[in-house]
Amino acid sequence: MAAHLLQSALVRETKFILEVGDCVERMKTLAEGSVDLVVTSPPYNLGIKYRKYEDKKSREDYLKWSCEWVSQVKRVLAERGSFFLNLGASPSNPLLPHELVVALKSEVGFVLQNTFHWIKSITVETKDGRQISTGHFKPLQSQRYVNDCHEYIFHLTKSGDTPLERLGLGVPYMDKSNIKRWAHTDGRDVRCRGNNWFIPYKTIVSRSKQRPHPATFPVELAVNCIKIHGLRSGMIMLDPFVGIGHSAVAARQCGVSSFIGYDIDAEYLAVSRSAVKGEVIKPAKSLRLKQSKPGDSMLFDLGPLG
Repeated sequence: MAAHLLQSALVRETKFILEVGDCVERMKTLAEGSVDLVVTSPPYNLGIKYRKYEDKKSREDYLKWSCEWVSQVKRVLAERGSFFLNLGASPSNPLLPHELVVALKSEVGFVLQNTFHWIKSITVETKDGRQISTGHFKPLQSQRYVNDCHEYIFHLTKSGDTPLERLGLGVPYMDKSNIKRWAHTDGRDVRCRGNNWFIPYKTIVSRSKQRPHPATFPVELAVNCIKIHGLRSGMIMLDPFVGIGHSAVAARQCGVSSFIGYDIDAEYLAVSRSAVKGEVIKPAKSLRLKQSKPGDSMLFDLGPLG
């Protein structure tokens, strides 16, 4: 059954478990093979100023720490589950994401099944010669490097043969003659989108009020991961670095059955809870949970979506 048909048959209600704490220790409480889908974006080791985490480890320490938490991901992931890992790089250290993936293969045993490219900004030339630029990027003041307008989403699996819903993100054919030319279309005007995902950040007025986190991906990125993996009845999704909850919001939008998220920062987790309840994200300072301690849990159900 196609993903869109299955989704319409599901009860669109998501159970959320959001916990304050170190993801390695929290994941140890989950049963082996109990998670179907993992979508996350860990610290990139680029010196980003988080509130509760020092983002400046040595290369060796960063790779060692990454293999530690990813080992827990592999343990809890189902045999045909998907692990979507969003990583970025700096122009001065462009190999780090690739070095990490190599380490996750050799040290943890994951298989790189697909590589997706998150395009944040792009310029294309139309047939009539016009150049159109769209999206957002952070300009670099450098004589050595060009602006960095993309990040990676590595699709890791246990064996490399996890079936995907390739048309879950399908797009129409530009040349409609392809519908009849290719037998695999079954007469449908839809094709695989491919591995380039143009997902620009939404324009915001105040970062502190509308995106109170120094590094987060758009909700649409996590939605794409869910759709390409394929929505299944009873699916459990995990984000070990849930931050302000964009992956959780994506789970709610798609009708994922259960979502588990961890973060060491109680303020970010409070924003996550507000986000999945459909509330406006407020500045972190107004949402401090002074009584929250590692292991504190926020468990709640949302009714069917309208």
